[in-house]
Amino acid sequence: MKYKKERQEIIECARKMEKYGLVVFSGGNVSLRMADGSFLVTPSAMQYDSMLPEDIVRVDAGGNPIEGLRRPTSDLQAILHIFKNMPEINVVLHTHQSKAVAVSMITEKLPVISTTMIDEIKGEVPIAPFTISSDLGMGISVVEHAQKALAVILKQHGAITFGNSLEQALNAAVYLEETCQLYLSVLAAGRDVLILTEEQIEAEERPRGYYGQPKEEI
Repeated sequence: MKYKKERQEIIECARKMEKYGLVVFSGGNVSLRMADGSFLVTPSAMQYDSMLPEDIVRVDAGGNPIEGLRRPTSDLQAILHIFKNMPEINVVLHTHQSKAVAVSMITEKLPVISTTMIDEIKGEVPIAPFTISSDLGMGISVVEHAQKALAVILKQHGAITFGNSLEQALNAAVYLEETCQLYLSVLAAGRDVLILTEEQIEAEERPRGYYGQPKEEI
């Protein structure tokens, strides 16, 4: 079996999605682009706590199975469309996170309201029109609406986050839900949501050079 390490990392990412309340049971999916042009994807309708590396399905760019006995996620064609049209990303996560869905029903975009959005999500998050599950249209809509941010909210459905690594895409999903909670809390308090100015955003985006640990200490 090829890519055993990466398969286990996908499972761990999916379990963290559930831990942080972004999915329930077998909801959502995780997909990873490999250097050989194939893709590793989670199987359809399997709960993450029982998933094993051999349950992860490896497919080619057309969605044809290469390795694995399980059926791949039913969102496969939508996910492959995203990968094809966004060659700069290596990971696609699909969640059904409730606070993002709630936000999708009251606004057309999630504006930049915190430093976390700048640092972890990379900008304002667009909200794409409703699309049904297991449909290519979901992928088409994500590509059409994707902007600078590492996320697109799907109206009354969920969210898609992406990135260069599983960690980056997962962070975007977790912080997206946190930001949506913040947005909803301000509205619930009957106050106007304060949006960061372009000057504030630019200041936060500037390299600071001291966040994190030096590489030699890791």
